[in-house]
Amino acid sequence: MRLYTVATAMLLTLLAHSGQIAAQPGTTHLVDQRLYDHPAPGSESWTHKHQVIENGEQRTIYNTREPVYDVHLPSPDNATGAAVVMLPGGAMRWLTVSADTSAQIETLLAQGIAVVLLEYRTLQMTPEEIERRSTPPPADAPPTVFPKMEIRNGNANPSPDDPALNEVLRLATEDAHAALRLVHENAQQWRINPDRIGVIGTSAGGGVGFSALMADAPEEEKPDFIVSIFGPSLVDIQAPADDAVPLFLVTEANHGPVTDGLLAIFSIWKDAGQPVELHVYEVPNFSMTVELWGPRLFDWMREQGILPADGQIDR
Repeated sequence: MRLYTVATAMLLTLLAHSGQIAAQPGTTHLVDQRLYDHPAPGSESWTHKHQVIENGEQRTIYNTREPVYDVHLPSPDNATGAAVVMLPGGAMRWLTVSADTSAQIETLLAQGIAVVLLEYRTLQMTPEEIERRSTPPPADAPPTVFPKMEIRNGNANPSPDDPALNEVLRLATEDAHAALRLVHENAQQWRINPDRIGVIGTSAGGGVGFSALMADAPEEEKPDFIVSIFGPSLVDIQAPADDAVPLFLVTEANHGPVTDGLLAIFSIWKDAGQPVELHVYEVPNFSMTVELWGPRLFDWMREQGILPADGQIDR
């Protein structure tokens, strides 16, 4: 069993006294840690103000140019060695962190899985654009209709020719790579097995996860598995001939190109003989919670060897 270093223990003690740790008994929570120890490369010239709009338990985050992360570690007695970098959604234009995000984190911690929640870079928006987006639609507004689009190579990017969105996807992918590298660098202190570090992404966050997988990067910056919650790929997908990472895909039946994109990824992975599982639920869009797909996810993780099959701690 790996133990925290003395330096790490001292750090956690200091953070606890400073109020930066707020977690259930036995767990550890480090908040608002800077992803880079220097200005994030590629967004140094961005000037729009970082803004957070709170609505009950939901936080909508705009204009991230300096990524930060929270670390959620399970209790040492429960830690399995598995970990995920969590990528929230928001169409690459904002990030949404809600009660559902908290429920996912708490459920993952209960399964002994460490979570690093990443606030990655998003498209820069003016105050006027933020105000328009944050104004709720009228009660009698018609439901959203998702236009049909052609899915090629598993790519469901609705704006493939938008230079600004392509640039922010590149930067968000770099942030995901940096977060995965960070987890590898801290694996011993955080009681994590470096061979079982994946990503879980919601909506556009799933797209960032697939981009991190497809991009050319060192192994420690690639996920060992991907869990996508109605998060289609925003780049072309190609399955390797062997040793592809396992994919767990969840979506709703009527989510338009999102559903079609994940169906395409499933076919690409399955046709290559690679491990992939897909669940399509006949439920309203954006209504799926961890209570729906979580039990099967954790069984799948045990079947894939990401979690110990016998319930024993395995690091």
